[in-house]
Amino acid sequence: MLENRRQAEVLWPRLVANKLFRKPSGSHAFVADFPMAAADDDFDQFDGGVAPAAEFVDDGCSPDADACRRVKRPRPRPQQRENKTLKYRYGAPAAAGDHTSHHHRSRLFTSTWNVGGVAPPDDLDLADWLDTRNAAYDIYVLGFQEVVPLSARNVLGADKKRVGMRWNELIRAALNRSSSAPSSHHDQRDAKGGGGETTRQGPQKVHPVRRDGGGELARDYRCVVSKQMVGILLTVWVRGDLSRFVRHASVSCVGCGVMGCLGNKGAVSVRFRLHDTSFCFVCCHLASGGREGDEAHRNSDATEILSRTTFPRGHSLSLPQKILDHDRVILLGDLNYRISLPETKTRLLVERQDWKTLLEHDQLRSEVVSEGGAFRGWNEGAVTFSPTYKYYPNSDTYCGGGAQGRRKGEKRRAPAWCDRILWRGEGLKQKQYDRCESRLSDHRPVRAVFAVEVEAPRNLNSLRSFFMSERFDGARRSAADLLRKDDTTSSARFGDTI
Repeated sequence: MLENRRQAEVLWPRLVANKLFRKPSGSHAFVADFPMAAADDDFDQFDGGVAPAAEFVDDGCSPDADACRRVKRPRPRPQQRENKTLKYRYGAPAAAGDHTSHHHRSRLFTSTWNVGGVAPPDDLDLADWLDTRNAAYDIYVLGFQEVVPLSARNVLGADKKRVGMRWNELIRAALNRSSSAPSSHHDQRDAKGGGGETTRQGPQKVHPVRRDGGGELARDYRCVVSKQMVGILLTVWVRGDLSRFVRHASVSCVGCGVMGCLGNKGAVSVRFRLHDTSFCFVCCHLASGGREGDEAHRNSDATEILSRTTFPRGHSLSLPQKILDHDRVILLGDLNYRISLPETKTRLLVERQDWKTLLEHDQLRSEVVSEGGAFRGWNEGAVTFSPTYKYYPNSDTYCGGGAQGRRKGEKRRAPAWCDRILWRGEGLKQKQYDRCESRLSDHRPVRAVFAVEVEAPRNLNSLRSFFMSERFDGARRSAADLLRKDDTTSSARFGDTI
């Protein structure tokens, strides 16, 4: 224990210096699930055929800049060989005249949640928030803010990855839960009732406001990328049968907090290619503050994130390097934009649920629609839900509201839609945009569902597909190893001759 404390004291100045001078210190490392390099018998040892999560470094030196190329793929099971249509159950072919590629439509679930530095309890059930009982999605993109308290120690020190790992464990449990798990109608009635006291009986729930639709429960989801910077956590999950088509995963972190570089504010961005379509997801936590003029700091943070975020291009492919260069882009997070109205009038309009009037004075909406706005060219769905910030802990009452009014020493915080999801790019169609109910923090999670067009080769067994596949990567590595081995042998023989 004493040795670990001394080591931490030695590393502390180095960590602070790296952060202050924007020197990368593991900023390209991320966590992902990958199949084990084992035979089929060994493959069955792991639940769902997935190896334990491992950390990989995206150093930008390989064509893929991902770790998929560093592990062997297991042979498919017999039932997987027979059911080849499973891979494209979500798809619809493109026009008949397109002979080289066609488009499939996948279902994308995205959500952002500021958890206020509260560690997730062991009994936290995320199934309702992730809508696993009603529908099965192809991709899940989940962004968190303040997974750890934004104290000086957490901001200047090493990232506390254990908390992020705990969130990933809960997500994995919710997504891969058996389909026999019963749906709780009692929980739905509790969610719709609202205003009641929090019960201590049974596990905590994250209840959606509206529940509709249906669908089968997908039981095999794998984490393709998970990255944490201080309190910002972005984690991406895909169906197990789609994971082999996810390529060139990379991450990029931009700090915009203290002194314009620390990670208490900023963004974690993830990019990858699914078939022939590039995706980029940006999880942001922008500057806070409800005073007049504070929106300029948020605009500055957004501009910094879009300009400073850079991904490796790779050697064999011209991969997009900037956020806006990707085919499909989604930006989510605690953007912290407020409503430019007096607090009293804002609270009155919230009580009346006059969303139209409030949105006319919403700062983010102005940045989206106005010429020269920070988010000009981005899209957002219709906001038809209550402001998501700020609530008293373990309560459905906004801070400063209720019968007691503002408490002694409490800051003036009017309700606002701080938590938002934006997108840009062709081939994205938003199907749902709402908030969920959880008293875990002073924010409410917001989620959006998209129908996404994904371009894929028409014949996955074609020569082009082979060169884009990991089989070609493996063959190329094997050839390179043979060349290096031959070169070493020749050098040894030459030395012996001398």
